[in-house]
Amino acid sequence: MQTTLLGRTGLSVTAAGLGCGGFSRIGVAKYGEAHASGIARAAYDAGVTFFDTAAVYGTETALGKGLAGLPRSSYVLSTKFPYRGPAGLQGPELLVKTLDESLRALGTDYIDVYHIHAVTAADYPWVRGTLLPELLRAKEKGKIRFVGITEQFAVDTSHEMLKLALPENHFDVIMTGYNLLNPSAAKTVLPTAIKNNVAVLCMFAVRSALSNPAQLKIDLGRILARSQGGAGLTDDPHILDFLLEPGAAESITEAAYRFARHTPGITVTLTGTSEKAHLLANLRSINAPPLPSAVLARLSALFGNVDCVSGQ
Repeated sequence: MQTTLLGRTGLSVTAAGLGCGGFSRIGVAKYGEAHASGIARAAYDAGVTFFDTAAVYGTETALGKGLAGLPRSSYVLSTKFPYRGPAGLQGPELLVKTLDESLRALGTDYIDVYHIHAVTAADYPWVRGTLLPELLRAKEKGKIRFVGITEQFAVDTSHEMLKLALPENHFDVIMTGYNLLNPSAAKTVLPTAIKNNVAVLCMFAVRSALSNPAQLKIDLGRILARSQGGAGLTDDPHILDFLLEPGAAESITEAAYRFARHTPGITVTLTGTSEKAHLLANLRSINAPPLPSAVLARLSALFGNVDCVSGQ
């Protein structure tokens, strides 16, 4: 497994990380907690050292059980606080309570990276002023090692929140959506992250539009309606078939993971699944070489100006 430094945290991690959210949530709902724990352990056994979950995913306990008994220094844990609940904004007291619950569920006495989860641009000033101080207090107490923030990419496809947060440089790690249909983070997020040595976790590298022709057609239509597509872009769901040409990739999924993994500024590319065979295939894709330059040039020509879809 390829490794990298997690930005200014100095932690050594694998370039591929197990994401315990998304549609699969490592199989908790479909197969149960024991199966999900097995997926986490299979990732570790395959060499993965970075694991990302969240309080709202319902996978913290399964992840904790999957990693139980292993040397705590041999893996890095990332989890998140849901700052919005049914009653609206949730303050510092609930953050402390939720953090303590996450520590118990994960079976650990510290979290390596603790994020404020799915922050919007409108809420960012409140998050910075109200929750960030509590994160820093938790860090002083040793409950967390580094602070992070994640965007709500499904609705914030142009990264408005991170455009506010990154220049202020409060966070050691961020999570952003990035994929071959919407590579806008390479222009608006990654340069500042590189400048400040902020680690970037990549979510949405593969989403339904890359496996569902009907969803891809919808997203292509959105791109065309916004006049963001390059010359030659149509709503034909076969538009990505050039990724399968000899010398390119064996699947669109493989191409998508390789595209994200080798983008300068992306630190960890997350993959999530409920099946061990699928997990291992995805890890092979993330650890594969960069896509050929001609393929990257064609993707840039078609999608380089897109910031209006997530691929979800």
